[in-house]
Amino acid sequence: MSDLDRTRAVWRQAAAVVIDRIKDGTYPPGTRVPSTLELATELGVASSTSQKALAHLRAEGWLRGETGIGTFVVDQPPND
Repeated sequence: MSDLDRTRAVWRQAAAVVIDRIKDGTYPPGTRVPSTLELATELGVASSTSQKALAHLRAEGWLRGETGIGTFVVDQPPND
């Protein structure tokens, strides 16, 4: 994320990237999203930042975690 907006929390920006990808079909329902480390590397953020973003998206109903397998887009993501 070379174009980080320093006025907004970075984890929220990372979460927004994932939501945009869900909405545009990059991550369709049922598919695995990148791991915390993969997402951190791709976006150029700390792994703790991507971990917080993914945790937030699970809490908001966008993603579901399967222990030992990964994090997946829910079948029916919320409408916002």
